Amino acid sequence: MPVDFTDIAQCFAKREYILTLHASDRAAERLITSREIDEAMVVGQIIEDYSDDKYGPSCLIMGVTLLGRVLHIQVSYPPSCKVITLYEPSQDHWESDHKTRKQP
Repeated sequence: MPVDFTDIAQCFAKREYILTLHASDRAAERLITSREIDEAMVVGQIIEDYSDDKYGPSCLIMGVTLLGRVLHIQVSYPPSCKVITLYEPSQDHWESDHKTRKQP
């Protein structure tokens, strides 16, 4: 069953989340700061749900930082919120709304 974004937002508001090693590496590569992650999560919305993922339920969240940087953040369901990966959506793969995947 899909998660409610409010539950995830609470994890981030309380700073009760962790970055996986993969997410930490991607954030460093892509120069994404923890402040930007927090900012994007304040206004985030779930754009894809992976409730049946073999590694555990998660979802893809799209959010925008205060400076207008669009981020996609994949997060595991609460109660133990983990950032799995994060990136800026590519125009090659995403429509201009940053929420819809382009069809091949």
